[in-house]
Amino acid sequence: MNKLILVGISSLLVVAVAIGVVVVSVSKSSSSDDDNLSTTSKSVSTICTQTDHKQLCVASLGSVASNETATPIDFLLAAINYTISSFRDSAVSSEDLGKSVTDSYHKMAMEDCQELLQDAVSELQASFSAVGDSNLHTVQDREDELKNWLSAVISYQQSCLDDITQPELKSSMSNGFLNATQLTDNALAIVSAISKIFSAFNIPIFGKAKAEGEDASSSSRRLLEADGLPSWLPTIDRKLLAVNNNNIKPNAVVAKDGSGQYKSIGAALAAYPKNLNGKYIIYIKAGVYDEYITIPKDQKNIFMYGDGSRKTIVTGDKSNAKGVPTFKTASFSVVGDGFLCKSMGFTNTAGPEGHQAVALRVQSDMSAFYNVRMDGYQDTLYAQAKRQFYRNCVISGTVDFIFGDAAQIIQNSLLIVRKPMDNQQCIVTAQGRSNNKETTGIVIQNCRIVPEQKLEATRFKVPSYLGRPWKEYSRSVIMQSTLGDFIQPAGWMPWEGDFALNTCFFAEYQNRGPGSATNSRVKWKGVKVITNAQEAQQFTVGPFIQGNQWLPSTGVPFFLGLKLTRK
Repeated sequence: MNKLILVGISSLLVVAVAIGVVVVSVSKSSSSDDDNLSTTSKSVSTICTQTDHKQLCVASLGSVASNETATPIDFLLAAINYTISSFRDSAVSSEDLGKSVTDSYHKMAMEDCQELLQDAVSELQASFSAVGDSNLHTVQDREDELKNWLSAVISYQQSCLDDITQPELKSSMSNGFLNATQLTDNALAIVSAISKIFSAFNIPIFGKAKAEGEDASSSSRRLLEADGLPSWLPTIDRKLLAVNNNNIKPNAVVAKDGSGQYKSIGAALAAYPKNLNGKYIIYIKAGVYDEYITIPKDQKNIFMYGDGSRKTIVTGDKSNAKGVPTFKTASFSVVGDGFLCKSMGFTNTAGPEGHQAVALRVQSDMSAFYNVRMDGYQDTLYAQAKRQFYRNCVISGTVDFIFGDAAQIIQNSLLIVRKPMDNQQCIVTAQGRSNNKETTGIVIQNCRIVPEQKLEATRFKVPSYLGRPWKEYSRSVIMQSTLGDFIQPAGWMPWEGDFALNTCFFAEYQNRGPGSATNSRVKWKGVKVITNAQEAQQFTVGPFIQGNQWLPSTGVPFFLGLKLTRK
């Protein structure tokens, strides 16, 4: 197996070198992207017109450029494969850079970068396989899935850079990522314009419907099966999750008092079976579990439930103040897709003086949390990447306490703003969308935003905001929610100077409560009040996280569209 991997990597490196020659020749042959496109084949020009980094796009399609019978799928495969090669090069470069790092903080940060780059390669490989397993019509059906994976790749790059504070090291890493960053942007642009590209190739557009004559094998490769539930969820689980938890027989029982099979959550996860067919169900009895947990990417479809969000608690106290990068401060981290959690609590007890200190970090696709509590101060919930849903949850914190770059919807939940340190301001969201093509954002729907009791008396002396733009295209939407009177009339707070004020997207729709008045909101170009229900609809469970495709199987209650309001 190792020999095969080495051969594969060597082959990719050979391809990378060959493509590198193409990049050089392309750069020398033209002074502008538009001129460069005019000298390429019509097919390559059609594809690359959709991208921002056109010269690099032309280079990435070099392996199929002369193929007169190449389809859009062939071009997309070439673009993704080229991007994989670039990420592998970035991983090698960052590993070399890491060898020169001497301080413990940045050693950990560089190790995190290696992990995140491997995650990026995994998402790209999944994209490559999904496109390769599709035909000309079914690739359109996988558009949302592909955009989700490619958005995650961008998130991983940013997560790597976010924890590097040494300017020269950060600059070196950023420069090393440049090609990979631009290539990912191009791939996302191509996928986003797939219908337009098909039209240019004179290929009929079938949308999300089944194409006439499509065989059963191609249909089975779709995200959804015939019963409307996701293909990754085995049939036995579709029935299992439809019943009450009391009737579910767990695979593993965790109890600190020894009344279960395991005394720790880590031990139960270590027993995760190979070749799992179905959900791995873990029941965690009441108790405070002081252990740092990461559910890795190869542990998928875990259903974990406890005795209540104030009874079954996972806790930790790692923080930036203790010299730990934000990525590694999480008390509980979930990477494996299809994670379902119910009736549990996650805390980070570092306190406000700990600064960045994560209670829960999530990069699990199609993950859902129900009756879950997350308590911390700064950076409580790190919704890092992919599609996530939170229902009937409690999330508390002070600064940027809901942050990350996932496509995330929080519905029917309680958001509690806590008392910060002196001279601190409170901010509910800090969304990390760094590319305008990403399908990510924080959506808070039908929730309540309130101060904790300790903040109540001084709530007007501590400035509290709905969010601030962490990245250039930061996107947060607060809708149909109740906002307490302590929310600043300005609503939104700058990150630094005029950074991202014109490019962010901060929106409000049909909010209520004394803090919901919008007449004094900041006048940035990126801030708006939505008045059209159709515009607000795009940020609901169906279109934003494709929840209609996977949430029914979880057993978690939800509503797909806008909440009906009484007139």
